[in-house]
Amino acid sequence: MSAEQGLFIDGEWVAPDRGHYDVINPATEESVGPAPEASREQVYAAAAAARAAFAGWSRTKPEERAAILDRAAGIMQREFLPYAELAQAESGATTGTARGMQVGVGVSRFRRYAKGALEPVETGLPPQINEAGPMGKAGVFGALAVRQPVGVVTCITSYNNPWANPAGKIAPALAMGNTVVVKPAPQDPLSVYRMAEALAEAGVPRGVVNVVSGTRTEVGEAAVDSPDVDMVSFTGSTGVGRSIAEVCGRGMKRQLMELGGKGAAVVFDDADLDSAVAGIGTTFAFYSGQICTAPTRVLAQRGIYDQLVTQLAAYMGYLKVGDPTVRGTVVGPVISAAHRDRIESYVELGRKEGATVVAGGERPAFDKGFYVTPTLLADCTNDMRVVREEIFGPVVVVVPFDDEEEGIALANDSEYGLLDYVWSGDVAKAFRVARQLRAGGVGVNTIGRNMEAPFGGFKQSGVGRDVGSYALHAYSETQSIVWPG
Repeated sequence: MSAEQGLFIDGEWVAPDRGHYDVINPATEESVGPAPEASREQVYAAAAAARAAFAGWSRTKPEERAAILDRAAGIMQREFLPYAELAQAESGATTGTARGMQVGVGVSRFRRYAKGALEPVETGLPPQINEAGPMGKAGVFGALAVRQPVGVVTCITSYNNPWANPAGKIAPALAMGNTVVVKPAPQDPLSVYRMAEALAEAGVPRGVVNVVSGTRTEVGEAAVDSPDVDMVSFTGSTGVGRSIAEVCGRGMKRQLMELGGKGAAVVFDDADLDSAVAGIGTTFAFYSGQICTAPTRVLAQRGIYDQLVTQLAAYMGYLKVGDPTVRGTVVGPVISAAHRDRIESYVELGRKEGATVVAGGERPAFDKGFYVTPTLLADCTNDMRVVREEIFGPVVVVVPFDDEEEGIALANDSEYGLLDYVWSGDVAKAFRVARQLRAGGVGVNTIGRNMEAPFGGFKQSGVGRDVGSYALHAYSETQSIVWPG
């Protein structure tokens, strides 16, 4: 990585006003490379460039926007391995995750929204017969509902996926004719600059895509409060999301937010326990537990509670912790030393609250890297902080329940509501329970996802929906056009 890495503003690489800072590899604690530290003024300049470019880009034919996005996907595919190596070094992801779930998903999202740019944006509405009145003459009136681009979108991305998350914001926003200012997570911004390079090579006009990074709070603040910004798309913590929402409220800016999660996995005593344990065990430790959709709050019916705890503890023995570049590693490092310490503090808090550490709970004996052993806490109650608060690490808690009504009540007794899960051999019951869970999504006897299904949260887990065609709606405003028929 060149020491001259600059910000990407108005189609140019710009020297940062605040110099550079080191991006640290969480597995080795060594520098991956320098990232630029933007000033508030440079963020405002990026937003102004996006505003100036909006008129031209929003009038670009959908076919041209589609072609550019598709070319960008092709460039990303061409550079797939170096991009994956950089993403792995920045984020600490395992090789499979960096290739498949990060760069691979990023490429697929650009291809998906290249097609999305061609989806119809007009919907004809039934004619309406109006009687004469103070608002106009009597007659028949036709109408169209037309989706228009929102304008300038600030995309603030999360550190847990430096490819799929930015791609899931940038690609649909551009497909709909918006321009963007991207503020990547400070821990792994270099991948996003490579994405900007690919888009520039693909022919994105100047100012349509801008990338500004930094560790200072003023960078994110400016990306939100700039008067040139019409919408903020944010993935991150609920606390930061609340602050962003306050600023957006004052400016009447549109919001799309994917925030925290504490996914409930409701496991009934008639469930296929092997399937439930495999699903929970695989997912809660994926990417070292740094995913908001993980089933980290297991609610087990008493008839299978002890067996589930025993099997889940045994499953953890198969989750190899170590160097993410080594074949067979399942759990790599977490993003930073500070985050490792935070996760460990929650495990200790769980002990103090009365939980039993059934598996894990100790730091791996590695010389370097920010590693956390997958940890299982049993004998938990729903009032414990380790049950109620998002830990964002490879820690899973288990709470018993007696019957269907209590299982639903416990699952819903949370400020979060992003993605929950239900396991039951009675499919009718599973769907009945799923419809009563206050969550944006529910997996029934599966941890799998349909990438055309709407994604987003209830309660403190977010605002709005994206993924598939829902993302195209999220990054557009609906305009009505009415005429006499």
